Amino acid sequence: MTTQIRSHRVKGGTEKAPHRSLFRALGLTQAELDRPLIGIVNSQNDVVPGHIHLDTIAEAVKAGVRMAGGTPLEFPAIAVCDGIAMNHIGMKYSLASRELIADSIEVVATAHGFDALVFIPSCDKVVPGMLMAAARLNIPSIFMSGGPMLAGRFQGNAVSLTTVFEGVGACSVGKMTAEELTELEDNACPTCGSCSGMFTANSMNCLTEVLGVALPGNGTIPAVYSSRIRLAKEAGMQIMNLLEKNICPRDMMTEATFRNAITVDMALGCSTNTLLHLPAIAYEAGVELNLDLVNEISAKTPHLCKLAPAGNLHIEDLDAAGGIPAVMNVLYEAGLLDGSLITATGKTVAENVNGRVNRNPEVIRPIDNPHSTTGGLAVLRGNLAMDGAVVKKGAVAAEMMVHQGPARVFNSEEDAQVAILGGKIQKGDVIVIRYEGPRGGPGMREMLSPTASIAGMGLDKDVALITDGRFSGATRGASIGHVSPEAADGGVIALVQEGDTIAIDIPKGKLELCVDEAVLAERRAAWQPPEPKIKEGYMARYARNVLSASTGARMR
Repeated sequence: MTTQIRSHRVKGGTEKAPHRSLFRALGLTQAELDRPLIGIVNSQNDVVPGHIHLDTIAEAVKAGVRMAGGTPLEFPAIAVCDGIAMNHIGMKYSLASRELIADSIEVVATAHGFDALVFIPSCDKVVPGMLMAAARLNIPSIFMSGGPMLAGRFQGNAVSLTTVFEGVGACSVGKMTAEELTELEDNACPTCGSCSGMFTANSMNCLTEVLGVALPGNGTIPAVYSSRIRLAKEAGMQIMNLLEKNICPRDMMTEATFRNAITVDMALGCSTNTLLHLPAIAYEAGVELNLDLVNEISAKTPHLCKLAPAGNLHIEDLDAAGGIPAVMNVLYEAGLLDGSLITATGKTVAENVNGRVNRNPEVIRPIDNPHSTTGGLAVLRGNLAMDGAVVKKGAVAAEMMVHQGPARVFNSEEDAQVAILGGKIQKGDVIVIRYEGPRGGPGMREMLSPTASIAGMGLDKDVALITDGRFSGATRGASIGHVSPEAADGGVIALVQEGDTIAIDIPKGKLELCVDEAVLAERRAAWQPPEPKIKEGYMARYARNVLSASTGARMR
């Protein structure tokens, strides 16, 4: 049996008596050693709100594994809370943690000879890091996340973490009192779980269902619902079925699967960070994912869901409407998804979504009444982004879909934030934040504080922001990130000067610096790369080895 071949190297035969003695030191009986060894990769910790409850999820998964005849063995993975790491040096380490997560899981899983793996992520970089590890290891695997946080309530409205970030901007211009901001702070994040909108964590958790490696409901069942515990037990049992049939991640994550994932991404209006993570995951699965595919798929995929930050709905509303299977059924019936692909249920996509009813057409729009006839994300190109830039167009005001304005140039997020909160940004400005890319940051920081401050000040319909860094899934407005090549690599964004005119045309996919090429050539000749911001430790190594955002910011 395939399972015995995998774990034989750590427990089989006379020569493995020392190994078995160490397993017995764990308290394992012979009966447990005779069963397949199932690694439970748990990112639980006491720091990240999306992860504080994952011990409960892990116990349910382990119960399911035992019920189905396996022996679960749990080991940890790290996790960073992007909200807590935001707008200080900690954010430089967030994206970079993705590679550590993938690498460390590869190490532990290979060293201990597991027959199969159950991955328990929740928040931003943990989901893609684990997906990268699953594709790289390619042994039977299933994902069981911690689930989304419920939305908070403030002054009669549903709110989330992004509302608090925007509240900072509102407070700075007198649109909200300090007392109101404190009340909002106390109520915006009422439960455990990944933050409640279609931000990066929930975007990626929803896409685990589309990538085939998670059971239906994984992306949307709220963290505090008992149905998530039941789903965790089912996932624990199902890994044993995948093991018996030897269904592995690369069997599920094919080129066609990634096309499905981008299609659902466009329909949901997911975080721009998905366009960093999907290429990196695809690479590990042996699939090449070109960013131009995004616009190709977006052109024929309607935007069906507008969840926070693009709208006032949250993941709990999507779950009540039927979740990801209902969205996929709408797209499948319209001929936009490949239904033949195998999934973690052991069934095909078509079998999984058949009969999944859209219970609320206000949450999941019908195919003939979308928010937009094209998808929620777009890739822009032009002389300012020869290798591409990304915008969450589903969260851009109509007034800013086409815009031209003077550049306001900043060489760090901190400098830009001081200018924004100091009232130095005017209507029509195009804020440029550079040297925040994967190499230049290093670590490609999210820019939620500047974008949320702009929105909170009421300028999101008048001001654009362009960066070689990235954005939180909670960002809204004309926020264009992932500009490649980045400034630290000598990209044109490094040559922009204060007052230069920048032209943005999101419908046409254009991002242009309106400066004569001869002038740019003079600036390029005078440009010198800056000194590295971090010269030792992990981030120094990361900066030396990370590739462009257009590749998914993966490591060499």
